[in-house]
Amino acid sequence: MLDLAAARRQMIEQQVRAWEVLDLGVLEVMARVPREEFAPAACRELAFADLNVPLGHGQSMLTPKLEGRILQALEIRSEDRALEVGTGSGYFAACLGGLARTVRSMEIFPDLVESARANLLRTGVHNVTVEALDAMTLDVEGAYDAIALTGSLPVYDRRFERALAVGGRLFVVTGLGPVMEAQLVTRTGPAEFLRETLFETVMDALIHAPEPPKFVF
Repeated sequence: MLDLAAARRQMIEQQVRAWEVLDLGVLEVMARVPREEFAPAACRELAFADLNVPLGHGQSMLTPKLEGRILQALEIRSEDRALEVGTGSGYFAACLGGLARTVRSMEIFPDLVESARANLLRTGVHNVTVEALDAMTLDVEGAYDAIALTGSLPVYDRRFERALAVGGRLFVVTGLGPVMEAQLVTRTGPAEFLRETLFETVMDALIHAPEPPKFVF
């Protein structure tokens, strides 16, 4: 039988810390949120592995180390209003909820919305709301202090940076495989944005994300 506490500690030490995630608040919340409760029942023993646990619809849980890097980059504060695009299992939303004041999470597949809501309720997370919504219809200005996109944008879409409050931070992966660029975008003023490249990675694109024009020969 899997020793959950030992598996969680091993995940933190061998994957998350090993990928330069050293923020104590992030490590604490990832150690506290029961990742196994968010994995599908058939994949429960894979919850702590360094892989993308499948969720259906071609979607998957991000690897623990990537989730740790995203949380660390966003530097979430206890008073922050956070937005997650791509709820999946609800695990990353739960981690956001352990750091931020409130979290709004969007998921395009209704059955994943329902299972994520159930996972969050079962694990006692009460400051996260999950909505069945296509994030590519998002049209708000200055509403969030932290935004995490858990799917990539083949072509950068400015709607997400516009949703940041001044001082807000956006984590986004842009480009096409085999190498994509993880970026942190900070809104430094009403019309000013600072973009920082964090690392290279690969992430599936958001559903309905704009794509670059295809060349015709």
